[in-house]
Amino acid sequence: MSKKSALTAPNFTPAGQEAAAVKAPPRYDGPESSYQLAFTDSEFLLRPELRPVRMQLELLKPELVQQEQGIEHTIVIFGSARIPAPEDAREHLAQAQAAGRAQAVAQAEQRLAMSRYYDEARRFAAIVTERSRALATPIVVCTGGGPGIMEAGNRGAFEQGGKSLGLNIVLPHEQAPNPYITPELCFQFHYFALRKMHFLMRSVALVCFPGGFGTLDELFETMTLIQTGKCRRRPILLFGREFWTKLINFDWLVETGMISPDDVHLFRFVESAEEAWQILATDYGLEAETSEGQHAEDM
Repeated sequence: MSKKSALTAPNFTPAGQEAAAVKAPPRYDGPESSYQLAFTDSEFLLRPELRPVRMQLELLKPELVQQEQGIEHTIVIFGSARIPAPEDAREHLAQAQAAGRAQAVAQAEQRLAMSRYYDEARRFAAIVTERSRALATPIVVCTGGGPGIMEAGNRGAFEQGGKSLGLNIVLPHEQAPNPYITPELCFQFHYFALRKMHFLMRSVALVCFPGGFGTLDELFETMTLIQTGKCRRRPILLFGREFWTKLINFDWLVETGMISPDDVHLFRFVESAEEAWQILATDYGLEAETSEGQHAEDM
């Protein structure tokens, strides 16, 4: 070992090196033995008493990987896993019409109408990826990693050649990762609470498309954190005024005193990808910053 390498050599044997090298003596290599290193023993790590350690690991792994990948700012796109791409919705409608089932046709027509939000999410993610590329720290699209609106968000970023995150969670259905997430930024969670933390830790905005219980859970948790001052205020954009005002009577919440009149200013309604980007660009002065960056590159 040279003098220079000796100066920078680790003081302790790396854990991975020992994990690869250690071999249990024959008497102690059975499943009943406790000889295995604790951090390589999955049965031990999965014990109920180790829940605090597992929660810490779910906090640390995505944090460290994002640091290594240079991810500083994200825009989170929420929305239903059940909203299909328009081409899939049209195919499903054609099949229902061919089968001649009135109820199936009506459902397929509704899915086709909702599929416009897939296109908007895809275009919005593309705009974010393309327009923020000139920023000192580009804004990266982040989704829940599944199908539907989540897929649309990752797809829009992918088609612009940008990175995007997918924060998947183990569920009995609807949560296989979509094929457009940047592989090194595709995470899987067991704990909802830790996943929610990572949605907000780097986000500069929350863009929420129509969705069900999961979407509402994430939306209201974010608004509650902002309302109570537990996290900084950031833009919350709700795509589709008609959907959201039919789903939630915000005026009634104010009228009955359940929320303050100012609370309805925690969010804004938008109808198009361009409108959503313009609000964010105005709030953060992004157009000016990207223009300056483009001028500097031209010089």
